Amino acid sequence: MSHKVFSAVARGAHKFVEQAEAAWKGAVEKHGEDKVVEFPQTAFYLPMIYALTGRKVEKLADIGPVLEHCRRDLLHPVPEQNTWLPYLGHGLDEGAATMFAQEILCALDCVNGYELPEGYYGFLTDTSQRELGIQLVDGRMPGFAALLGPAPDNETAVKVIRELQKRSILIFLCANRDGRTMKQQLDEEDIQTGWETYIVPTGPETRYGTMVLNWAVRSALTFGGKKPGQFAEILEYSRDRVHAWGMTFGESPDDWYATGAGAILMGYPIISDSETTPEVRPTGVCVYEALVRETDYEQLVPTCVEVRGVKVKVEEIDIPVPFAAALEGERVRKEDLQVEFGGKKAHGMEFLRMVEMDEIDDGDIELVGEDIDGVEPGTAMDLGVEVLVAGRQMQVDFEGILERQIHRYVNHAGGVMHMGQRNLVWLRISKGTYEAGFRLKHIGTILHAKLHDEYGQLADKVTVRIITEPAELQRLRERAAVAYGERDVKLAGMKDEDVDIFYSCALCQSYAPNHVCIVSPERLGLCGAYDWLDCKASHQISPSGSNQPVQKGRTIDAAKGEWEGVNKFVYDYTNRTVARYCQYSLMDSPMTSCGCFECIVAIVPEANGVLVVNREYLGMTPIGMAFSTLAGSVGGGIQTPGFLGVGRRYLLSEKFISYEGGLARMVWMPKEFKEEMREDLQKRAEAMGIPDLVDKIADETVAEDSAALLEFLTKVQHPALTMPPLF
Repeated sequence: MSHKVFSAVARGAHKFVEQAEAAWKGAVEKHGEDKVVEFPQTAFYLPMIYALTGRKVEKLADIGPVLEHCRRDLLHPVPEQNTWLPYLGHGLDEGAATMFAQEILCALDCVNGYELPEGYYGFLTDTSQRELGIQLVDGRMPGFAALLGPAPDNETAVKVIRELQKRSILIFLCANRDGRTMKQQLDEEDIQTGWETYIVPTGPETRYGTMVLNWAVRSALTFGGKKPGQFAEILEYSRDRVHAWGMTFGESPDDWYATGAGAILMGYPIISDSETTPEVRPTGVCVYEALVRETDYEQLVPTCVEVRGVKVKVEEIDIPVPFAAALEGERVRKEDLQVEFGGKKAHGMEFLRMVEMDEIDDGDIELVGEDIDGVEPGTAMDLGVEVLVAGRQMQVDFEGILERQIHRYVNHAGGVMHMGQRNLVWLRISKGTYEAGFRLKHIGTILHAKLHDEYGQLADKVTVRIITEPAELQRLRERAAVAYGERDVKLAGMKDEDVDIFYSCALCQSYAPNHVCIVSPERLGLCGAYDWLDCKASHQISPSGSNQPVQKGRTIDAAKGEWEGVNKFVYDYTNRTVARYCQYSLMDSPMTSCGCFECIVAIVPEANGVLVVNREYLGMTPIGMAFSTLAGSVGGGIQTPGFLGVGRRYLLSEKFISYEGGLARMVWMPKEFKEEMREDLQKRAEAMGIPDLVDKIADETVAEDSAALLEFLTKVQHPALTMPPLF
């Protein structure tokens, strides 16, 4: 073990604990011991302390015992110069002390009203983790990296960031060197930061490195079903399932070494570019080595990936700009606009259809009309994209599934922004992308490559027609309108009773090993991303993948949606933890949740009904729990009668908690969410014979507690009040 490393860790840990003690005493003197301490939008108090110790820090008085624990149990003397010991155990203790002290310092920043500079996120909310959940588990985002300090120069900073983005790695930025940060370097090079571009600055100070670690540790509580205080199980989960690492640039000061020790405790290795950084190579705490030196910037990111053991896929597509999932969230602003299609100023559409094998030649890309050469910056044009797919395994039912991927594929091109689908497409191309040589044919290049890559089992041949010529575009619009209508009618008419096979979705089992979704024609996955046809297509593409056919088998209870075959499948695929499952019930053996759900349905006993809250809503609900608190009770692969994670479109299904009465039980939902879904909710209510139901559903403007809710429901004569008791 390196004397230099662990001496620096010890010094850094002592320093952070001293700073936390001083800041805490100052806060108590200023605010009093009963002052509330909390991070915004989390159900996990101070998450790192809560996860590893089980302690709930709710007010300033609760911080004292944590600091005493650090002093008494976790800090050790700084090794003397001539003392050589196996320092790793002490160093990991001091890593824990560092994380606790940093978390306290950041929480006290909130207490004292400290405002981070513009563009820094500080605490990373529970919602941010849930919104990224599906990307973290389906392979689109194979891991994440925390970068401490600035790179040696702007060019290196951009190179490292692009190499990480190319691998779809989520990037966090923290710490500074002499006041200089990597965020400043990226700002100077016009690199957009934010969740949308996979580059998230947490804070310019080293202590904000713990914001990344407490974001990561919550995955064990949210998805893994681990309980606060199960520190060994949580650290093991973190090492084995959360694919993260740290990167440092230049000589590391003591506070970076201490922060790195915290990361290593969680199983995340540190990779340094400094020739003076000693290496720590024993395995066990991390999957492979703990502290590794890599001075060749060409090999820096590949070394990180290798040391963490992450499986990544670098996409190389023949276009003149970068292509990666991390570029999906880039925005092309007005001042940087070269040309746009659709939106408010023009028409944009896309249409994918199946054809016979002998009708097309694979790889043909045809431009019908004018390209964008020579257009004035800011020009608006009409555009149609027609994709023709032929394949022995291709089906008409899969057209819409493949068509929906166009949005994702085109957005992965640097400097290209795509929104919408079907005949409501808005596409923008930036000046820089145009100047790099990007033209309309490259849209075809992207679609041809990606459809073969992801849907090769279905797509034997792919051709693309890019249309700007008005007459041909009008003919395409007319053909597409007919197909859109036929698809909608067919999908709307699919019933669970019409099929003998449902499909599983086990994508989230990499994070939530005891959860599996059962997807039927009338119930999509709780993340909202996969419906029955999606799963059917996925299984056909990858027969051994996450979407497996589930034979319904003998019916046990048709009203509750319980079948012998489904029960057996769920039992086997949840590690034999869930013995019964009822597809249509909220109260009897409901589906488990991983943590990626779009909404939570929860029982309101006083109202004999249920509420629904979407993850974007930050306020309180009438049952006294915000979304984050509710989510802490629902996720992790456990069955919780009366509570259910769902995809928002499931609210519109005839089978939505149909055993308990369905949508008629809905008594409260956030106003913005209700207005967003009003048209579809109204149609469903009318089909149920309750045309005034939507207006009888309360929201936060009329009720934030159960008493006000009951008063409102009584006044409007909500049907839930006269329905049979829920229990």
